Amino acid sequence: MMGFPEGQVAGKSRQADRIMKPKNTDVPCTRRCILLFVAAALVAASLGSAETLAPTAARRPNILWITCEDTGPQLGCYGDEYARTPNLDRLAAKGLRYRHCWSNAPVCAPARTAIITGVYPPSTGSEHMRSLVAMPTWMKMYPQFLREQGYYCTNNSKEDYNLQKPPGVWDDSSPRAHWKNRKPGQPFFAIFNLTVSHESQIRVRPHTLKHDPAKVRLPAYHPDTPEVRHDWAQYYDKVTEMDAQAGMRLRELEEAGLAEDTIIFFYGDHGSGMPRSKRWPYNSGLHVPLIVRIPGKYRHLAPKDYAPGGTTDRLVSFVDLAPTLLSLIGMKPPEWMHGRAFLGEHPAEPPRHLFGFRGRMDERYDLVRSVRNARFVYVRNYMPHLIYGQHVGYMFETPTTQVWKRLYDAGKLAPPQTYFWEPKPEEELYDLQSDPDEVRNLAGSAAHQEVLQQLRAALREHTLTIRDAGFLSEAEMHRRAAGTTIYEMAHDATKYPLEAILAMAELAASRKPDLIPNLREGLKHSDSAVRYWAATGFLVRGPDAVQGGRDDLRQALADPSPSVRAVAAWALGQYGGPADLETALPVLRELAPPDKNGAYTSILVVNVIDALGPKASSLHDFLRAMPAQDPKAVDRANEYVARLQATILGKRKD
Repeated sequence: MMGFPEGQVAGKSRQADRIMKPKNTDVPCTRRCILLFVAAALVAASLGSAETLAPTAARRPNILWITCEDTGPQLGCYGDEYARTPNLDRLAAKGLRYRHCWSNAPVCAPARTAIITGVYPPSTGSEHMRSLVAMPTWMKMYPQFLREQGYYCTNNSKEDYNLQKPPGVWDDSSPRAHWKNRKPGQPFFAIFNLTVSHESQIRVRPHTLKHDPAKVRLPAYHPDTPEVRHDWAQYYDKVTEMDAQAGMRLRELEEAGLAEDTIIFFYGDHGSGMPRSKRWPYNSGLHVPLIVRIPGKYRHLAPKDYAPGGTTDRLVSFVDLAPTLLSLIGMKPPEWMHGRAFLGEHPAEPPRHLFGFRGRMDERYDLVRSVRNARFVYVRNYMPHLIYGQHVGYMFETPTTQVWKRLYDAGKLAPPQTYFWEPKPEEELYDLQSDPDEVRNLAGSAAHQEVLQQLRAALREHTLTIRDAGFLSEAEMHRRAAGTTIYEMAHDATKYPLEAILAMAELAASRKPDLIPNLREGLKHSDSAVRYWAATGFLVRGPDAVQGGRDDLRQALADPSPSVRAVAAWALGQYGGPADLETALPVLRELAPPDKNGAYTSILVVNVIDALGPKASSLHDFLRAMPAQDPKAVDRANEYVARLQATILGKRKD
């Protein structure tokens, strides 16, 4: 609705109705007209002039978001002397730079999902790349709130949410979408997403470099090769091109005479598209630039530390953007939003921590959670047996990924450049002041145990508070949510006993050999997710543990849960004897077809077959003939089995 906030308008209208409808209808016309005139004057006086209405449609700010893809804080205004970003530097000189902004997810679809709802995707079951799950019917995407308040809402490029979009989210979401198409005088919210900096553009060849590759600063984890230097230099070239496109959008606003009526945001959707930034929930994958410019007439909506050309150390993340938008237009954000407004009429107290996550990245599963405060980043790896650099086909199209892996396989790298291709520690802790590349793990440092424990406790509390559904396998998540949504299932302790599941997941990832009796007991638990993590715990610990739990794992091959059977088969096939492998392979063969077992079970099982390598070669002919599609799955989930088949059968590009 245009004009007053809901309630204020209604209240004044009802008051006017009472005044303007006298009870005595027998009053002569002349007197009645005088009474009506006086009543109208009283109403006008009580409402005040147009300038004092707060907020009316005329005084509500327009809001412009200029976003870009795969771009970390590699901008001149963020102190990067190698970058050439004059347009964004000028915007920063007029606005406020947020020094600590996290995207929550290190890849586009779950990151955008956090933005569109103000809810952490692990809470709605939407953490996995290109999943498409339902959200509760009472939950809304933020443009719906804005449209209800009279805003014209447009999205010019790319939605890519992991949640099913309800009707009425956007006025226009298409390449033609533009704030110019609104009604006269209507406030607008508009997004222009710039894709020229996307990961795919780093590897386009031929490309004539404009940035000198000899001058690029390489992070400590990347090898120094011509390919790596070229990719980094080309990334900076693309950031410069993105900056020019951002400048065009800013000039367009100024030429329309709307710059002083519009609050402008600029941000990237996650870290750079280079390997170990994108897809990884370190600071390198989550840290993004955020610049906000607030015109003078809306300075009352700015935070106390706002100053043109200034910076702020407030911690902000993508879940904060939706509540901030609502706060800017005078709405109090709903309680179900996890984020905290950092601008507007309803600002929240700054958080002490930011949280990141990783689930399935395209065809590869993992479960990683991270948290940071103003200085330290803590990473918790719940599947430490998996290497960081699992073969994601799309990532391996980048020359840096290819040469980096070849050098590792040839034994030509030394730490920290080797870490990406090796199994992970259970916990990681990095000091961003002394180690911005996050390569010196302080989790074992006696001097850092206090901060380790603080961040570990903060992450655990966060996991329980948001009811993180990611501790279910993706297939099990969907099975338990049948007839409802994953969010609602996960908030029902009878359907999702998170405390017990999380305890077993923490135990499983610890690698401590003295906990094998706990794992054996876990395989007998009534909840299949506890059994799933118990089986994973044997896999994490390797040969000795698997031998110690051999009989229990063999029994788990007949578990009612396909996910438990798959992990038990993995542990026995990887670390058991020939008889164990012979028992495990038929289980994998039975579970692999997506048309019979569903896409998500199939993705897990075919990953297990890949992990077994030559041990599972007898299944290759079966895989070659196996259908790659689940007729009941959403299209977005139906491409990954085929990618895994290509990898296993030797058709991958690296």
